Amino acid sequence: MLVPLFRFLSIFPLPFLHALGAALGWLVYWASPSYRRRMRDNMRQAGVAQHLHAAIAEAGKSIIELPFVWCADPARVSRHATLENWELVQAELDAGRGIVFMTPHLGCFEIVAQEIALRTELMVMYRPPKKEALKPLIEGARARKNLLLAPANMSGVRMLAKFLKKGQPVGVLPDQVPQEGEGVWATFFGRDAYTMTLPAKLALLGDATIIITYAERLPGGRGYVVRFVPFDGTLDGDSAAQAQAINSAMERLIVRSPSQYYWSYNRYKVPHGIEAPAAARAKENA
Repeated sequence: MLVPLFRFLSIFPLPFLHALGAALGWLVYWASPSYRRRMRDNMRQAGVAQHLHAAIAEAGKSIIELPFVWCADPARVSRHATLENWELVQAELDAGRGIVFMTPHLGCFEIVAQEIALRTELMVMYRPPKKEALKPLIEGARARKNLLLAPANMSGVRMLAKFLKKGQPVGVLPDQVPQEGEGVWATFFGRDAYTMTLPAKLALLGDATIIITYAERLPGGRGYVVRFVPFDGTLDGDSAAQAQAINSAMERLIVRSPSQYYWSYNRYKVPHGIEAPAAARAKENA
């Protein structure tokens, strides 16, 4: 049922979908106490609680825009996107240097890979959804020309590394909570968060450039600005220091458009089999 529904919704104009999404955002916010609590707590932790009302609406837009981004004709979708600083990317491509695109859950992150793939081959790490009904929808949406999928396992990591070494770009979501053994503890907006080590490892292994990218959602359904931002940190030190540099870069990006971050995500959860950080243990024992 989801595929026909998404295809039906994709025929509507983006302003209508975003208006519908804003209403959905408020409906979900008031219907789910756990969702409401996590969003408020995470925004308060980050010091952006004043943007709560806007974030509620933006969260709904991020859901209702998916039929448009995934199922509408790619040329139609691309007409709604403007690229900022693409020359930064093109310079690396022309030099034959690999790129690690880091795309946090900010704005319409689903459109970013599609826009890059219209201009060059891109390999992204893909973890199948837990709900089987979503699998054909998501995989069909991401099976676009020039957009290659690598599984979220060691085989996929090897695929990404090989692609990078050939001077080609890859994409990762740096603010997902990794599975056991795939991360380290690093602070994110002042609180310990289990953080991926993969982006830094890939960049170092492939002698690649890190570029941070996100698609800011414009008001009134006017489309998106896909922004490419140089990574201003360093990857010196151990895995924890590298993860911290990446988290800090994510923070600086998120505060540019705080209402469009995925604040309802359980970014501070402790994965199964991972020992909680010292600060959390101390709080529990107090």
